[in-house]
Amino acid sequence: MSYTLEIRAFFFNAKTDYLPYYKNFTIRVNEDATAKDLLVKIQEENENFSFPKQKLIMKINGLVVEAKQPVSALVERLGTSLQIDPANSYRSNDGLKINDSDFMESFELLAPYASESDLTYYKTLYALHYASETENFNREYIGDAVLVLAHKMITEGSEHKEAILEAITSVNSGLFDCEYENNLFNAQDHTAAINELKAMAKPEEGPSLCARLIARFSKKEEKEIEAAVPERAVETIENLEEKQVAHYHGPASHDTMHKLIAEKGMKGVHFSRSGKLAGLGILEENRDLALQKAGVILLDAYDRGAEVLIVEDLDILDMFRKHYAAIEKIVGRKIKGLELISANDFVLQVNSIAA
Repeated sequence: MSYTLEIRAFFFNAKTDYLPYYKNFTIRVNEDATAKDLLVKIQEENENFSFPKQKLIMKINGLVVEAKQPVSALVERLGTSLQIDPANSYRSNDGLKINDSDFMESFELLAPYASESDLTYYKTLYALHYASETENFNREYIGDAVLVLAHKMITEGSEHKEAILEAITSVNSGLFDCEYENNLFNAQDHTAAINELKAMAKPEEGPSLCARLIARFSKKEEKEIEAAVPERAVETIENLEEKQVAHYHGPASHDTMHKLIAEKGMKGVHFSRSGKLAGLGILEENRDLALQKAGVILLDAYDRGAEVLIVEDLDILDMFRKHYAAIEKIVGRKIKGLELISANDFVLQVNSIAA
């Protein structure tokens, strides 16, 4: 078996180019090919395409991919139309070759308290560092990898716990800017570790903060919380069946909702940030960053033509509504005409509409 792939590849040479650009390739590879093999094929067709021979990682369709990743897995998940970018585009100096000095600069925050084994472990988190979602909003962010290392050092009994926590929270953009998101092709969920660090760093708020964070990932506790909250009034949208509808689902699944939209003969709108976190987890710690993340989601749906946005999480729906004007201000654009509705209310309304 073989695959024929349509690839859009990133080109940039800091010595000769003012701006990066892309070139298109049709690449055919065998089923046992790897991500690195794709790069080799592209380079065979265009010698100006460049990639590192060591520490090779890249972004494919927005996900950080390691060199040995089988193409078969890429195709199964992403299809045969692929865009290849550096792991961090603005740090590119020659194609997929990047200036990765920031990786070890982040380690230096913990170097005084780290052992050789800690350094060895940190180096295994190279891909994770460049998969940090927060870095897309703040280039000075220290990266998720050093936070994961900090958690490991503390939970293994480091005598420097307070110094470690100070190191990762006193920087311009650190622990409290992190709303952990998995941008790795091979998923790694470090949400619990990040939340535990936040609880450690705010001991006076530890019980309430920890309970609040854990509750968001515990179905049992969510049900208990929902039971204590007064029932919400059902909301409807006028002429809903005539409008273009998008679904913001975050970490939840979206397949069922889009199937329902199609079954009802409505125009469904897909947008790239439908599965991203919206900033709710960092709203208290960094309001501006949280609203910026929310704004990028709303704008993405809006610019794709959505007139209605279904929001899966009621807390996020409330955040969108409460801070809508502030969100518009922070992203520098008006988002007029985008109506918001909860997933439950949407389902109730479309099921009541006569076929």
